[in-house]
Amino acid sequence: MTTASKALLLAGLVTAGVLIYLLAPVLTPFMAAAVLAYMGDPLVDRLEGNGFSRTLAVSLVFGLLTLLVLALALVIIPLLVEQVGVLVRQLPAYLERVQGQVVPWLEARLGRDLPSLDSATLAAYAREHWPEAGGLLAAALGGASRTGLTLLAWFGNLLLVPVATFYLLRDWDVLLARVHDLVPRRAESVVGHLARQANEVLGAFFRGQLLVMSGLGLVYSVGLALLGLELALLIGLVAGLVSFVPYLGFAVGIVAAGVAALMQFGEWLPLVGVLAVFTVGQLLEGFVLTPWLLGDRIGLHPLAVIFSVLAGGQLFGFVGVLIALPVTAVIMVLLRYAHERYVTSELYGANAP
Repeated sequence: MTTASKALLLAGLVTAGVLIYLLAPVLTPFMAAAVLAYMGDPLVDRLEGNGFSRTLAVSLVFGLLTLLVLALALVIIPLLVEQVGVLVRQLPAYLERVQGQVVPWLEARLGRDLPSLDSATLAAYAREHWPEAGGLLAAALGGASRTGLTLLAWFGNLLLVPVATFYLLRDWDVLLARVHDLVPRRAESVVGHLARQANEVLGAFFRGQLLVMSGLGLVYSVGLALLGLELALLIGLVAGLVSFVPYLGFAVGIVAAGVAALMQFGEWLPLVGVLAVFTVGQLLEGFVLTPWLLGDRIGLHPLAVIFSVLAGGQLFGFVGVLIALPVTAVIMVLLRYAHERYVTSELYGANAP
């Protein structure tokens, strides 16, 4: 690669990074659509191989995805709403339990009195700080129009996802062919080799990680429900959802479930059951789900996963979180290729005896 080519490639990468940073709010629905299209394209290709036209195959797959999403929404959303209702109804009892048990325990350990959390104290605090609350309310009402526009924008983005998914699915092979045509002929074999490896890694990540997250959410929810925890589904789904970051689902879930168990049962023994549920989940993830569904095709160290998610969120916000792991997986493919080239180069063997 010549110096001019390297400079052009670097300029392209910098430009792409700046555009992603500036257009992050606009790119979110397109990124979600690209993920859905990428996951659905193999099934579309299989239907095409069986004699279906591309448009008909895309319509069938798109309809299947839509039905799946609607079915999940119709089943899960009412259950989550019920769980949130339980939390709201139980909140006064939880506050009373904190005031009657947790606060005295903390006061004994800290050697000082803590403010009361009963309803009378909270009402007095609200009356005392009502002017400040009124100012905040006025500010909130003053920004209602902006909030309304933001909600409309989010709703528009939500509607844009299925539309973009359909068109990306229909034109996926055409887009890949156009990208392929831009690759310099001298680098076609190397780029094709790296693209196949990257496709394998990304496919393993998107399809496998989604199944791992779903499996963990199911294990956590069922386990906590068997313990009698009222917020089992809510905590289990959240823990499964964030488990794409190593140990984050375990940490979030066990803390949330432990607090919920203490508030609901008022004793320490249920914490043993909570610990058992999340320990079983971690063992299943480490020895069954991840080896079976992901294997070693991704090959990302847990610290690399955590760093990439944090760095992506810091640089590009929510879009950065979405693209962090796929981009890191592709970078790992490039680094493996660079390592292979290095260990077979004259530079590596120059000082060999």
